[in-house]
Amino acid sequence: MGCPPGVAGWVFFAGSVCFTSAALLQFLTSRRGLESLSAAEGSNSWRAALIRPRTLDWAASAVQLVGTIAFNISTFRAALDSIGSVTIAADVIWRPDAFGSVLFLVSSGLAFAPEVRGRRHRHARDRAWAIGALNMLGSVFFGASAIGAYTVSATGVLLSARWSNLGTFLGAICFLAGARLLLPRGDTSRG
Repeated sequence: MGCPPGVAGWVFFAGSVCFTSAALLQFLTSRRGLESLSAAEGSNSWRAALIRPRTLDWAASAVQLVGTIAFNISTFRAALDSIGSVTIAADVIWRPDAFGSVLFLVSSGLAFAPEVRGRRHRHARDRAWAIGALNMLGSVFFGASAIGAYTVSATGVLLSARWSNLGTFLGAICFLAGARLLLPRGDTSRG
């Protein structure tokens, strides 16, 4: 016995909003060093620091944020469709999901650069490579999920329901493991 489609649809949407909240926090964190760059150039505008990418960290965060918003759109449309309030064509739901997955791969590629890992993971330098690799792997799994979620128009069936679900699950596990590695290690010298 499974979860009713309406409940599952809204749970996925709620999860996507949490995902976007985390991406927004990462984006805002990536701007920390940009205020000093703007001041050095004589610009007092926070908008100048927000709009113009100055570092790969900023670019990776901005691309990731746009990708999560694409996931918000696809999960919201799917949630509406799952409760029957509107009928939305499968490709209209799928396109933002696929676009978001591509953006996640781009963001993960940028974030895997040593410069970004050094800025983002100063307190976890010995784990920075593993964090970047887990995020990249999570993005690959999300991409597999998007491919699996493609609905074949002739049959109306997902290309691979298994990969649609498994890719999402494995991607989320990778992102969670990467986030766990970001946490400071406890002081093991105390008893």
